Amino acid sequence: MNPFQILRGMWTTLGMLFERPVTYQYPEVKRPVRQRFKGRHELKRYDDGLEKCIGCSLCAAACPADAIFVESAENTDEARYSPGERYASTYEINMLRCIFCGYCEDACPTEAIVLEHNYELSFTDRRQAIYTREMLLVAVPPGGNPTPQRVAPGAYDRSIPDMQDPD
Repeated sequence: MNPFQILRGMWTTLGMLFERPVTYQYPEVKRPVRQRFKGRHELKRYDDGLEKCIGCSLCAAACPADAIFVESAENTDEARYSPGERYASTYEINMLRCIFCGYCEDACPTEAIVLEHNYELSFTDRRQAIYTREMLLVAVPPGGNPTPQRVAPGAYDRSIPDMQDPD
């Protein structure tokens, strides 16, 4: 081996000692993400604690990877989960199938499903990769009540105005 090449290699190594490191000391230091980063899903709530998801299944229809399963049920005045007629009684996302495209977020009419900035997703078995409704729901906001809520009868009914003949 040429002694010049050895000296050149040592000079490169010595020069790197004074440069700023490029790595992050994960998990002590979390890497900042970009504004448009799409991470783990969250199901949002209104300020009063009701869930935004109305169980319409548009997110499941928009998912190209078929990673979302939604089963809806009817709201009652004794057990109200969302302000609509229905709510998602079962909401599951298979994170092993999800490609984080954001189509579910775009399809949601109530902005209930949002891809947030959490990128720490690791699983030791396949069952852990299925996120249920309870795992996806955000905490109840301050001043709100947890679901299901008991509401006054007819508080969330839509009243349809009578269609009368103009003549």
